Amino acid sequence: MFTPTDEQAEAADHFAAGQHMALQAGAGTGKTSTLAFLAHSTTRRGRYFAYNRAIAQEAATRFPPNVTCRTAHSLAYAALGHRYTRRLGAPRRPAWRTGQDLGIIKPVRAAGHTLMPTTLSNTVLKTVTRFCHSADTELADHHVPQLRGMDSPKAHGELAGIVIPYARKAWADLQNPDTGVVRFDPDHFLKIWSLTNPTIHADFLLLDEAQDTNPVVEHIFNSQRDHAQLVMVGDSAQAIYHWRGAKDVMTTFDGTHLTLSRSFRFGPALAEEANRWLTLADAPLRLTGSTTNPTSLGPLAHPDAILCRTNVGAMKQVMNHLAAGTRVALVGGGDSLRALALAARQLQEGRPTSHPELVLFPTWGALQDYATHDPSGRDLQPLVDLVDNHGTEAILNAVNRLSDEPDAEITISTTHKAKGREWLRVKIADDFPPPADTDEQDQHGQPIPEPVDPGEARLAYVAVTRARRHVDIGGLSWIDSLPDARREP
Repeated sequence: MFTPTDEQAEAADHFAAGQHMALQAGAGTGKTSTLAFLAHSTTRRGRYFAYNRAIAQEAATRFPPNVTCRTAHSLAYAALGHRYTRRLGAPRRPAWRTGQDLGIIKPVRAAGHTLMPTTLSNTVLKTVTRFCHSADTELADHHVPQLRGMDSPKAHGELAGIVIPYARKAWADLQNPDTGVVRFDPDHFLKIWSLTNPTIHADFLLLDEAQDTNPVVEHIFNSQRDHAQLVMVGDSAQAIYHWRGAKDVMTTFDGTHLTLSRSFRFGPALAEEANRWLTLADAPLRLTGSTTNPTSLGPLAHPDAILCRTNVGAMKQVMNHLAAGTRVALVGGGDSLRALALAARQLQEGRPTSHPELVLFPTWGALQDYATHDPSGRDLQPLVDLVDNHGTEAILNAVNRLSDEPDAEITISTTHKAKGREWLRVKIADDFPPPADTDEQDQHGQPIPEPVDPGEARLAYVAVTRARRHVDIGGLSWIDSLPDARREP
């Protein structure tokens, strides 16, 4: 039997009254369980929007028959995506070959840089992807991704002037249901469906993980407001995917705002730690922990998982544990790290690379200089150090030696990929940088650090709340030195 908390019972009362609702639900507070509780309280027809197919399938076992559990993509496929079956599942094609078919056949100059056909082709296809994730009806300059080294408005404007005509040609190609040169994927038919301003026939809609919703899905969801009750649940403090088009739709939602603050995953000590990061993130809720599931904080010699800030940090952990003879799994696999190592090797050999992070560097030496001397290249320094210290072959060999999670003794993950996961014992890696010092000093003559970036605080919050029994905050322990992050009494 499901025994609701007072907060869940309050949500049920507002749901029964037919109010549009946004439920701010902290880590481990039972987001999906709460939505299922609401669904079981009515015989009205409902739709549950899941973040991915696996979540939809799992939810279908928990929701009553009057609620259909689907992803937005599956609804779009049933409505019109099936018309594009001939194009779905087509073989992968190199971006440069698709670019050739779109007319990209020679290098072009933009803002003092030479863009090779492969780079331009990749940028065109990413522009279309960003458009598909947006709620916009037309392709525009802001859909063109930033290229490192062409960050100024003038340089980006020049780049957009070259990219947008090809992107419009690619989007026109994607409208043909029978044939085309651009590889067709589900994001394309979801966007095409959204542009028809569809009506979803239901009495109420439930949107899970709302903080990671793409604007295109937000548009579809909010467009049902006049005929269906809208309920979204999520955690604004876990909105960590802005860089790939996700949007926190929670805080601006027009409706009744409620909270779920009792975590069933961990105990009071970890809830207190999480609240310090929630304060720094200026988040709208604070957590309480479960007294039946106590969680310890402190040094941890044998964690089940180590969570890192970056892919490079994860690679360092992988290599260290492999060198110690430990069987290691990497959440999400090693494809992204393999791509970085191969790109680094190309630059070391004096060859250009199409990797989006390194595409504008002609040589490895140029990348080393940029990472060392240019403030905007500081985030690339760990990659340079990793390659210079270990070599690309050692990195590639380490990736090839990874184990599957069930067979591993320890799991390594970036925090982004750990979102939605949990382990008994978690350690935070040492690649979470503290805020830089300002020129000001406190009363003891110590430098006063800059405020913690809210995005970094949200990422730290996600990291520390993956544990159920024990967490070693390790690389985030610098929070103890911040005057605005003292533990609450």
